[in-house]
Amino acid sequence: MGFYPSMFATLSVDAITALIVPFVFKLLGAVALWIVGGWLIGLALKLLRRFFRQGSLDPTLVNYLLTIIGVGLRVVLVVAILGFFGIETTSFAALLAGAGIAIGAAWSGMLGNFAAGVFVQLFRPISVGDYVEGGGVEGTVKEVNIFVTSITSPDNVVNIIGNAKLFGDTIKNYSANPYRRVELVAQLDNSADVAKAIKLLKEGIKKISNQASGIEADVEVLEFGERGPRLAVRPYTHTSNYWQVYFDTNRMIVDVLGQAGFPVPRIPVAMQKNAMN
Repeated sequence: MGFYPSMFATLSVDAITALIVPFVFKLLGAVALWIVGGWLIGLALKLLRRFFRQGSLDPTLVNYLLTIIGVGLRVVLVVAILGFFGIETTSFAALLAGAGIAIGAAWSGMLGNFAAGVFVQLFRPISVGDYVEGGGVEGTVKEVNIFVTSITSPDNVVNIIGNAKLFGDTIKNYSANPYRRVELVAQLDNSADVAKAIKLLKEGIKKISNQASGIEADVEVLEFGERGPRLAVRPYTHTSNYWQVYFDTNRMIVDVLGQAGFPVPRIPVAMQKNAMN
């Protein structure tokens, strides 16, 4: 009678050993594969980063590409480890695809911003430091991120705009060209000497600093109104000096016309008196 318990104990130990030992070896192998694979992925990403830096790619775009490549390689590594354990990877791939569709549907806006961010980096319509108008915001680009772009408006307010909205809208890049035109108007009275005013303003505008070299400012008759003729005063300058030239030119217009004795523009009013019978 004492034979059977000892036999069952021996079989149990042998069965447990046969199950545990291979599992432990597989677990150790999976851990080793994860460590070695992770080290190889890190090494590959470092080499790719060094390679990309030698080219003309934007650092933000390099980070995009390395992030995507790193995620893809780690997914491949996980699938390889599951296959090492004998798990059917086909069903896992189908599950992963289904999860990807569900996540894509739930995060469609975020993925749209991500895709737009990639295109912004590829086509480079804007860069950090540019003065732009887009997505309903105007200001200086401070950062182009993976999902959003930060733009600081002239009143020093940071605006965070989704890349999909920014890239899907019309973008005005005032820094794309080496200079831009400052649009100003000088209002004259109907009795003013237009030729004299143009001459004085052309002389005065030459004293405004930080104008674009080699480009003469425009001072011409723009239109006529009820107050009198309106002169277009248009100096050219770099975007970084725009507001300085803008305000200095306005001050020059007031000083030059005031010192020359030009009358203040007035709206002519006709008075009619009814005859009393």
